[in-house]
Amino acid sequence: MQRRSSIALLAALASFALPLRPQAPDSPTLKDTFRNAFLVGAAINTPQITGADTLGDSLIVQQFNSISPENVLKWEVIHPRPDAYDFSLADKYVAFGLEHHMFIVGHNLCWHSQTPPWVFKDDKGNPLTREALLQRLHDHISTVVGRYKGKIGSWDVVNEALNEDGTMRQSQWQKIIGDDYIVKAFQYAHEADPSVQLTYNDYNLEKPEKRRGAIEIVKKIKAAGVPIALVGNQAHLHLDSPSLQDEDSAITELAAAGVKVAITELDIDVLPSAWGHTADVSVNVQQDPKLNPYPNGLPADVQQALAKRYADLFAIFWKHRDVVTRVTLWGVTDRNSWLNNWPVRGRTSYPLLFDRDGKPKPAFDAVLKVASK
Repeated sequence: MQRRSSIALLAALASFALPLRPQAPDSPTLKDTFRNAFLVGAAINTPQITGADTLGDSLIVQQFNSISPENVLKWEVIHPRPDAYDFSLADKYVAFGLEHHMFIVGHNLCWHSQTPPWVFKDDKGNPLTREALLQRLHDHISTVVGRYKGKIGSWDVVNEALNEDGTMRQSQWQKIIGDDYIVKAFQYAHEADPSVQLTYNDYNLEKPEKRRGAIEIVKKIKAAGVPIALVGNQAHLHLDSPSLQDEDSAITELAAAGVKVAITELDIDVLPSAWGHTADVSVNVQQDPKLNPYPNGLPADVQQALAKRYADLFAIFWKHRDVVTRVTLWGVTDRNSWLNNWPVRGRTSYPLLFDRDGKPKPAFDAVLKVASK
C-alpha cells in the first residue's frame, strides 16, 4: 500500500549510516530456499534504490529475487504535474532490479491516495468530466507502462478500490468515471504492454465480504475480455489476526476465480492496536506510551510468537505454492518499516524478518524451516 511517502522517508533516513554487513556466502537464503515454490520479494525505499543504504542493499541482493517499490512509481512521484514526468528514481529502481536479475514489480498505476489533486481537475480547477479523466488515466498508464515494457514483470494496476464490506470505495476515480474505471485501467495497461502480468491489489482480503468484492472485480475484468493474472493480497497482519484459516481461505477462493495469488506487502505488527485490523493510510492515531511497549527491544516470548506466526503463514503459502507466485515483505529491516510511523508516529516496531542491524531474527530461521518439512 503504501503510500506513506513521508512515513517511508522517516524510516529510510534512519538507515543511512549503517555499515555494509554481508552474510556468509554459504548461509541459507530466502530466495534459494523457496526458489522452486515462489518468488520472495522485498519492498525497497529510496535510499536503497540510490545506494545510500548499503546494509539494506546487501540484504536485498542476498535474500530476495523480486523487488517492489515503496513509492517511486506512485503518481505523485513520477507524474507530479500535468505534462511533467520525473522518471529519475523509477529508472534507478528498474536498473537495480535488472542489474541483480530480479523480478521487478510496478506499484502502482491507479490509486485514491498519493495521487495529486490536479489529476481530477481541469485547468480552471473544476472537476474533470468522465471522458477527460479517462483520457488522463490512459495517458499516464500508457506513458509509464510503455517506458518499462519488457523490464517490469508485473504491475499493480489498481490499488485498494474496495471498502471493507466489499463495495466500491467512493474515490475520485469512482465518482467521476464510475465503477468501470478499473476495467479501463487494466485495458490501458494491457495495451501498453501485452506481455506484462496485471494485478489487482488490496488489503484485508482475508475478510469474506471484502474478498467477494475482489472476486467481483476479477469477474468484471475477465467479462470485458481484458486479462488479469493476479490478485495481490497485501497481508498486513497481526500476531493474532486474521486467523490461519482465513488466510488459507483467501488464497483458495481467490485462486478459484481463475487468477494466481501474490502476497504483496507482508508484515506482522506485534504492537498493540487501538484501531482494528486495517491498512488504511488515512488512519492517524495520537501517540500513547501504551501503544509503544517495546522501545528497547522485543521480549523473548514475543519474539518467539512472531517466529511461530511467520512459520505458520509461510506453511500456508508453501501449501498453496501451485497458485502463490510471489511473497513480498513490505520492507527489508525493522528499521525501514512503515509501521514505525503508522498509524502512530515514533513507535519502535518489529514486523519483519531482519532486525534494525540487519541481523536475521528467529522468525527468519522459522521461515526457512518451512520448506524442509
